[in-house]
Amino acid sequence: MERKVHDRMEGCPVESTLQIISGKWKSVILYRLIKHKVCRFSELQRYMPGCSRRMLSLQLTELEADNIISKKVYPVIPPKTEYSLTELGKTLTPLIAEMNKWGEMYNQMQK
Repeated sequence: MERKVHDRMEGCPVESTLQIISGKWKSVILYRLIKHKVCRFSELQRYMPGCSRRMLSLQLTELEADNIISKKVYPVIPPKTEYSLTELGKTLTPLIAEMNKWGEMYNQMQK
């Protein structure tokens, strides 16, 4: 299933970026994959206790469809699935790092 992403030729580049990383959990998923390099589904779920299994699965599927993350499934029982950033996904590292820095600053100001 191909997702419809904003017309990148005529549209706003910020809007295109937000379409890829928006969603309550996508930035958090990216942050965890930047920090840990490879995560299993259960690890990501543990990092995001407020995210349902269904929502996590949906967000991962969209990130994979957008070539931001890759999914590796091992043929074992029970199934083992690992997620990591693609080369394109790794280019989001500075953006996510700045979001983290800003969030830390904001959280400090709210105390």
